[in-house]
Amino acid sequence: MSVQRSRFRKILSALPLFLVAFILAFFLWLPTRYIVPVVMYHSIGSGQASGLNSVSTVSFARQMDFLKERGYDVLSMDEYVQVASSGKKPAHKSVVITFDDGYRDNYTEAYPVLRSRGFPATIFLPTEHLGREGRLTWDEVREMADNGITMGSHLLHEPYIPDLSREEYVKEIVESRKILEARLGHPAYYLAYPIGGFNDDVKAAVRAAGYKAAFTTNRGYDRSNTDMFELKRIRLKDTDGPWQ
Repeated sequence: MSVQRSRFRKILSALPLFLVAFILAFFLWLPTRYIVPVVMYHSIGSGQASGLNSVSTVSFARQMDFLKERGYDVLSMDEYVQVASSGKKPAHKSVVITFDDGYRDNYTEAYPVLRSRGFPATIFLPTEHLGREGRLTWDEVREMADNGITMGSHLLHEPYIPDLSREEYVKEIVESRKILEARLGHPAYYLAYPIGGFNDDVKAAVRAAGYKAAFTTNRGYDRSNTDMFELKRIRLKDTDGPWQ
């Protein structure tokens, strides 16, 4: 019995050292696990999209001010993909800003806010919808592309890919990239799956078409964002953030 008590005391005496070692190991490990958040917007200010897909101009400006005032490093898409694909440890307080669907208010409402704060962003465009009511024009797209906004593909008609045949989704993936490159005069390397829908065959088609990365929403299976063709994003709403 006395031997058992002695062993128990030794275990207790060693416990604080174990806890200290565990805490130190945790905080040494934690910086290596930082995952750069990629935030996603749709309509800004005009209410062109409804519900979760619309954020007021005031809320959007407050969210951008939060990033600016707290020293966040807003990465361009090229910067983000370079870090993510290289396996390098990203800087803490890095973030990426993206928009889906090519609403015209991305130019009239979001773009002035981004430009005044010196923030890059990426807009994923359904190329066949540009110029329609409520959507961006190619002149607006080119102006933003010349001033820090990356343009990516949201396919031709922003379809839900799992509903398409292989022939149909390959055409959407390939032709939308060709149109972007012809209109902008430089390569287009990034794509966002409409409504976040994809599968392994779709990912392979995106890779084969020459894209460097593809983005989903919360449907991404790879929570650590190490698969460059199912990068997860975070949808931001009016009510998100500590400024409320």
